[in-house]
Amino acid sequence: MVDVRYRVDGPADAQPLVLGNSIGTTAELWDGQMPAFAQHFRVVRYEHRGHGGSPAPPGPYTVDELTGDVLLLLDRLGIERASFAGISLGAMVAMRIATTEPDRTDRLALCCTSAGLGRPDHWADRAATVRRDGMAAMTDVVLDRWLTPAFREQQPDAVAQLVKTFESVDPEGYAGCCEAIGAVDQLGTIGAITAPTLVVAGGADPATPPFHAEAIHERIAGSTIVVLDDAAHLANLDQPAAFTAAVLTHLRGH
Repeated sequence: MVDVRYRVDGPADAQPLVLGNSIGTTAELWDGQMPAFAQHFRVVRYEHRGHGGSPAPPGPYTVDELTGDVLLLLDRLGIERASFAGISLGAMVAMRIATTEPDRTDRLALCCTSAGLGRPDHWADRAATVRRDGMAAMTDVVLDRWLTPAFREQQPDAVAQLVKTFESVDPEGYAGCCEAIGAVDQLGTIGAITAPTLVVAGGADPATPPFHAEAIHERIAGSTIVVLDDAAHLANLDQPAAFTAAVLTHLRGH
């Protein structure tokens, strides 16, 4: 396990909420949600291995190892039980925690993610590319998946900051996380999740199209699903108001 970097916002005595980000992004991905989330929760934002200054041991990694990093962090912070919201890889980790540690899981918001993407060769190729050529070799590929053309045209400063963040990620950490995604298959286990769960999809997400969200929704009893139109993989950026409202309403139990 790795001591990952983190930051905490919100009232110290509020219910804990743990946020996990997409591969290639850092905790700043959630900045648009923080004014709302931090009013109601003690928000813990952690960084995956190699992201945002977290250590990057040699890969490959597994989702179980990334999950162990988060559980270690919760133990360090004295948090016995929390809600979890994740985007993409962050939600894969959240699903694993909810499956293996139900007593530590309050509510779940699983956003723009999959319980089993498959295509391990694709992820192995991506890992090999960044190890060989550096992060910039993948910049255009990820931007096409992350954001709608409208967002990229209308918010060039935000896009530039995302590029800067992506290219600052440790290539080995990114590659190891790619290999974790390529190997993940939770379709057969997430039916054990009992935490109240919201599944969010971007209607224009080419990385995890809505059928991935539907597969999760079908397997988690009592879950609800929201599809945000005109949103790509980083739906919280493309549609911040609708995303924040849906996730916050669910996490507050309304």
